[in-house]
Amino acid sequence: MRYKVLCSDLDGTLLSTKNDVSDFTVSQISRIKHAMRILLVSARMPRSMTYLQRRMGIEHEPLICYNGALIWEDGKELTSTEIPLSDVSEIYRMAEKRGIGLGLYRSNEWYVEDNTTRVRKEIHHTQATPVFRPTPDTLEDWGQRNIGAHKLMLMGTQDTIDSIFLELQEYLGTVVQLYRSNDTLIEISPKTVSKLSAIRAVMAGGHSLEEVIAFGDNYNDIEMLQHVGCGVAVGNAREEVKRIADHITLENTEHGVAQFIEQHINI
Repeated sequence: MRYKVLCSDLDGTLLSTKNDVSDFTVSQISRIKHAMRILLVSARMPRSMTYLQRRMGIEHEPLICYNGALIWEDGKELTSTEIPLSDVSEIYRMAEKRGIGLGLYRSNEWYVEDNTTRVRKEIHHTQATPVFRPTPDTLEDWGQRNIGAHKLMLMGTQDTIDSIFLELQEYLGTVVQLYRSNDTLIEISPKTVSKLSAIRAVMAGGHSLEEVIAFGDNYNDIEMLQHVGCGVAVGNAREEVKRIADHITLENTEHGVAQFIEQHINI
């Protein structure tokens, strides 16, 4: 295979554990990074991605964060698309009446109200710590700063998440993208951007999508895998992702991305 750009999702894909890449993955990225651009493409915030960039020695590349809502390079925002504060406030109202927790993300900021088990897991997985404060205080602060959210995370039970997902689709489905990362979590990002749109923006005037190989595992990776030159699903990917992929490699815990690089990418 001859590709010029490698794009990879992180959680469930490139990461062999919840918060790190394996030494094998580092060695394979090191083998090809002089000849290919390596772009990390994730729903994560910048500071939950930069430590992985450093580990793989690719700090010079931009980061595609928040499913494409933010492109980050050298500590600066290259592009930014936000969920308007009015919609954030409405989502908070809908979540609060169901007892659903809300995480609010913008750039390298992360705010939650309570130090729950779910939040502690997120801290461990992403190597980032939030600011704990009431959500109305965050909304007031953001209003004074005239900013919105790059991502929202709703944290509840399966029943409450099932219920709010349907309501969000009905009332806000035209302006936000809803993504269920598991049965008890919904991640929300702006409707007008995606991982694919951000990849296009990064490569504008440079490489074509046909020169891209991409790896993913979940619903928010489908569009990316469908439109690049080669889309690869890891073995633990959703069945819907596997069906549209050009290739299927091993599971993320078996270093599937690194295995595929070793076997198919010759530099």
